[in-house]
Amino acid sequence: RSGQYTMNHDHSKKTPDRASFDRSGSQDSLDELSMGEYWTEVENIHETRGNNHEERVALAVKEPDEGELEEEWLKEAGLSNLFSESSGDSTESVVFLSTLTRTQKAAVEKRVETVTQTMRKKNKQHQIPDVRDIFRLQNDSKGKVCDGSEPSTVRTSEKKNETQDGAEGPKFSLGTDEQKSLIEDMPFSDNDINLEIAFSEQASNLKDISVGKMCKGGGGDTLLPNFRLPKDKTGTTKIGDLAPQDMKKVYSLALIELTALYDVLGTEFKQQKAVKIKTKDSGLFGVPLSFLLEQDQKKVPGTKIPLIFQKLIAQIEEATLETEGLLRIPGVATRVKSLCQELEAKFYEGTFNWENVKQHDAASLLKLFIRELPQPLLTVQYLKAFQDVQNLPTKRQQLQALNLLVLLLPEANRDTLKVLLEFLQRVIDHRDKNKMTLKNVAMVMAPNLFTFHRFGSKTIEQSDFVMAAGTANVMRFMIRYQELLWTIPKFIINQVRKQNTERQKEKKDKAMKKLLKKMAYDREKHEKQEKTPNDADVPQGVIRVQAPHLSKVSMAIQLTEELKAGDIVARFLSQKSGNVQTLKEEEFFLYEIGGNIGERCLDGDTYMKDLYQLNPNAEWVIKSKQS
Repeated sequence: RSGQYTMNHDHSKKTPDRASFDRSGSQDSLDELSMGEYWTEVENIHETRGNNHEERVALAVKEPDEGELEEEWLKEAGLSNLFSESSGDSTESVVFLSTLTRTQKAAVEKRVETVTQTMRKKNKQHQIPDVRDIFRLQNDSKGKVCDGSEPSTVRTSEKKNETQDGAEGPKFSLGTDEQKSLIEDMPFSDNDINLEIAFSEQASNLKDISVGKMCKGGGGDTLLPNFRLPKDKTGTTKIGDLAPQDMKKVYSLALIELTALYDVLGTEFKQQKAVKIKTKDSGLFGVPLSFLLEQDQKKVPGTKIPLIFQKLIAQIEEATLETEGLLRIPGVATRVKSLCQELEAKFYEGTFNWENVKQHDAASLLKLFIRELPQPLLTVQYLKAFQDVQNLPTKRQQLQALNLLVLLLPEANRDTLKVLLEFLQRVIDHRDKNKMTLKNVAMVMAPNLFTFHRFGSKTIEQSDFVMAAGTANVMRFMIRYQELLWTIPKFIINQVRKQNTERQKEKKDKAMKKLLKKMAYDREKHEKQEKTPNDADVPQGVIRVQAPHLSKVSMAIQLTEELKAGDIVARFLSQKSGNVQTLKEEEFFLYEIGGNIGERCLDGDTYMKDLYQLNPNAEWVIKSKQS
């Protein structure tokens, strides 16, 4: 199962037409099970902690003032310029708002309304926009006016997607209200996860279609469905496939979408705000992830996972994953403590003797590392939101919320979580021998990820059964559906494309105005720049693919209905000359660059003709993930 070890999404593997997530074996139900293993783990944690419990500084979570949360939320969503005194040019926000769905807009309106009221109370001096003006301004620019009195009346002209001169541009479906009927006739089976229509729109439409049919309380039936991702012809986008500037947009959209989903389902979405505390700035345990990585990158450039974390997992796997009770049976507390001190002193020196480390001790050290992080792996900001996923009505919605929450995690946390979940799945793959099923592993790991020592010293009591069972359930979901959770939903990618298209239009308009004021000489120069290379020599239905690192550096490729990204990479690699013999096919990917996306690494099963129609102005380059 070597594919499971890699950090990067391996696009080269051919997946069946629908990726099914039935990998974790028996459909185990939490209801049949006493929570014994969970509480045993909680006791083991207290034993490991021993006396140094008092030395810890509790991490205070600040109770925010009225409106403060909403203001913070707008800032996180990239909409703070609606309020700042320098709001001057709000075109950025107008472009951004124009790409939102109906439910997403309603979520933004709700927060803007709260902040506006708070500001009026505090009588802040700078201009406070009326929420309806913001959306009216945006709809005016589209040639439509809306009264904004009812969120459902806020409609954009998504369906038009017209380019400047009125000609049809590429179609981006954004899951807006005109797609309500689509929900009913979607060719999706019950276990398919629809990534094409915004989750909040699906929830809202589902409510309209089946009022009163929705079952409350996600914990009811604990069997996990075999959720699948239907194949997307324009390629599945994984976290790590997009350029940073587009990931920033994904973050804002995921935050707005998650909030809209919670709004529609009548659940409160609250981000916690941590107060800064003094943390260790050296060592291994109890050190912030970002600091550890900074330290580790000096030793191993480009590493995305703390070296100690990688080494502990490797140490556990080296013995064998078939050991009965792996992760459940604790190491000897005193030995774990002294190993911990020895590692602190010798790990970076390279003088630590790993042969002395027993497998159960290594597993205890791994869990200790996660618990001792000065801020939880799932972050102070979102830990509660991860826990609250259990309160959503259906398993599908719980999964959708987790997908969005993973997108909101900082990169270091997300990468480390991914490696952890992949490792846990490998442990479960040996369940016949080690007796660690999905349920067992989730029980044992949940207290390590969800009970956070710095939220004060209150220990979890047995009476907190609901919270405990809920976090164990969320843990099961994260392990079971990890592949799906690291996928960026297509509706978000389409919104990013639409934003990029709108911004380019804005830029072009500005450039055109400037141009008209300038001299003819400048105009000529500008027109020369406007011409993109290869335009002239590439006929219709043919793309030019560049491969600067391969022996064949460029090729004109005729698009056919069946041509996939992986076929193009294979065609280039079959042309290689002697000196490039060492290249492995799985190291190279076709990238879509520019047009309406920053940069996107393509999954080998992407149908190129479909993608070309979505982004006709892109350039196509083959390179390795490293370059």
